[in-house]
Amino acid sequence: MDWRGSSKMSESGQGVEIESVPMQEVAEALLRTRPFAGTSLEALRGVDTVDRVTVRAGEVVTEPQEAARYYWVVLVGEIRADRQEADGSRTTVGFARTGEGFGEAPLLTGKPYSPFILEAIQDSLLVRFSEEGFWGLMACCPSVRKVVLSDVAQRLQAYQVEALHREKLVSLGTLAAGLMHELHNPGSAAKRAASQLRENLLRLQRLSLRFSDKPKTQNQLNCIKRLLEHALHGCHARALSTLDEADAEEQMAEWLALAGVEDAHRIAPALVGIGFDQAELGCANDYFEPAAFSDTLNWLEALVSSVSLVCAVEESITRVSDLVMAVKKFAYDDRSVVRDLDVHDSLQSTLTILGHKIRLKQIAVDKRFEAAPAIIRTRGSALSQVWTNLIDNAIDASPESGKIEISSWTEKPANEEGGPGCLAVSIADQGSGIAPDVLPHIFEAFFTTKPQGTGTGLGLEIVHRIVTQKFGGTIAVESEPGKTRFTVRLPLDSQANANCAAVCK
Repeated sequence: MDWRGSSKMSESGQGVEIESVPMQEVAEALLRTRPFAGTSLEALRGVDTVDRVTVRAGEVVTEPQEAARYYWVVLVGEIRADRQEADGSRTTVGFARTGEGFGEAPLLTGKPYSPFILEAIQDSLLVRFSEEGFWGLMACCPSVRKVVLSDVAQRLQAYQVEALHREKLVSLGTLAAGLMHELHNPGSAAKRAASQLRENLLRLQRLSLRFSDKPKTQNQLNCIKRLLEHALHGCHARALSTLDEADAEEQMAEWLALAGVEDAHRIAPALVGIGFDQAELGCANDYFEPAAFSDTLNWLEALVSSVSLVCAVEESITRVSDLVMAVKKFAYDDRSVVRDLDVHDSLQSTLTILGHKIRLKQIAVDKRFEAAPAIIRTRGSALSQVWTNLIDNAIDASPESGKIEISSWTEKPANEEGGPGCLAVSIADQGSGIAPDVLPHIFEAFFTTKPQGTGTGLGLEIVHRIVTQKFGGTIAVESEPGKTRFTVRLPLDSQANANCAAVCK
């Protein structure tokens, strides 16, 4: 049959032709497809007319958000379904090839539109059933109904798997964003310090050559030794207030300038910063000639500055190392071995990773870690994912310059035989609160109040599942305008307690 040259076209577009035809005209072709393989021609008489759709390769059959909903069967060709992402890109979610049906999910789930872009990969011929025709098929054709229900179950399961994967990517994105911000500052500081240190070493070498031209007396050597010991003693002197520090630097610069020291105002801050004063530098003034004294002080400043830069690199690397350890604790996953887990350590690691978001909104974090012991014995894992979701939500809900309270305490068992008890953690924010009609649904899968494309509706559902299933704990929420508090209770020994709600008050 040459289906590409129909003259019964009722609708047309560039590369897409649609005509309304009697069901019997396409019935034999439908019986060769998977959804209709077990159906008889007699059963198909329950539907009067259908649409026969001819599509050229590369043409879009339907756009997302279109109000019309149809059930499609591919007689010849191939159709691809894409999801439009928030950034304008497309994600392919599936294909429908010759003999396959699609489009039943929006009809069966009650969605008012199809969320996908349907595009022909090859020149294709399709049969399109209206919503009324689809329900007629479901009523009159048991074999079609069986295939359709099987297809929608598989597609919904695949969608749930994909949505869970996307939620994991969201958590990974949160982790990556935290690392990017947290690593940027120490990385930049270490780079700057290394660059300055290279310049200092070259200057120090030139000054050392000039400084060593003449032999030194014993007094000069003793003076240099004392100054050197001070310079290498530590990274920083006692912290001064801004005003005191400025006064000390000005006095040092004036004293150096009067003594004829080159670049007096440039080297004064470094000498003050490491704790030198005029009295300590007096020996150099006493035992060296003016030119040699200037070289000595500049050499000392180059050395002091180099030590400070090495300290800056060391502090930056320590910060990076701390972040790596925080990530290792965050990502640690051990499903088989019973282990001790420090909840306070887990909370602090999460705060470290989310520190950039906290600073961006200038949020104060009030930690009240009163749980004793703070260690739970468990086979569970992924506790950091619980804290990440709850704290990240609290940050998003908090106003600028707001406050987040994180508290921990221990609760005794309800009776003497109830086991060691529970460890409770609460996370509270000062946001606008959760509406009363929304509150009962927040732990349901795919339920979200965030705009489309910004939330999967799985964060709190995953939190609930981890707390209750992996740790045998409970999670509760209280909310009113200006304060929302999530409280997680975990058995101190999940091996001894099946459920925290059964053993703790």
